[in-house]
Amino acid sequence: MDFLKEYYSSYDEDGRLLSRHGQVEFITTWKYIHTYLSSPPASVLEVGAGTGRYSVALAREGHRVTAVELLEHNIGILKEKLDGTEDITVMQGNALDLSALEDGTFDMTLLLGPMYHLCTDGEKRRALSEAVRVTRPGGYILAAYCMNEPTVIQFVFERNMLREVTDKHMLTEDWHCISEPKDLFAMVRTEEIAALDAAVPVRRHKLVATDGATNYRRAVIDAMDDETFSQWVAYHLATCERQDLVGASHHTLDILQKL
Repeated sequence: MDFLKEYYSSYDEDGRLLSRHGQVEFITTWKYIHTYLSSPPASVLEVGAGTGRYSVALAREGHRVTAVELLEHNIGILKEKLDGTEDITVMQGNALDLSALEDGTFDMTLLLGPMYHLCTDGEKRRALSEAVRVTRPGGYILAAYCMNEPTVIQFVFERNMLREVTDKHMLTEDWHCISEPKDLFAMVRTEEIAALDAAVPVRRHKLVATDGATNYRRAVIDAMDDETFSQWVAYHLATCERQDLVGASHHTLDILQKL
């Protein structure tokens, strides 16, 4: 937790999602939230709500939102955004233990950050199981992941970090990133996400690339004029469900329905 606390105390998550390239991830995630979320007032849980980029917006649409966040720093920023009109409950909590919440409570549960930081398969299964438990039968769980191959391509090779990560034994023989809590982010492949899904009572609707090729070309995307950027977003949304491309996206969104 100390590693996360230090990282997020100085990281501008809202700023990332408001940048040109960050908007692609937000626009895509927002689209699929609304594809599967019923009209207000639905009951929504966001686990790992961060500074409230999604929770606050959903509450202002009229949904009943519960925002669970681990870090006090992020909770403070989230609460500063509220004007008192939102139907939102903000709680400090951990994705691995949602025992304060009852079974089958929420129409939709969002895990848009915790899976980025959970290093072991057991932790990931626990977080996903807890999210499924508190979601009503027929409700939806949307879980976001950081993908392995973009990290190898950009961090290891583009940033010329191969020798360093090799010396630190941060790669397996088949080029899978090995993460510890101090590394902050845990990388997965599509087959690992499928294995997590198989361990809980859900049916997958889609596995979506939330930023696709965007983060490979950040400078180009950020320099686009409005019309070109709108066409880039249109291209991305037209291709983000293509399974031959999903594993190459920096971030993915797994859309599950509780059985």
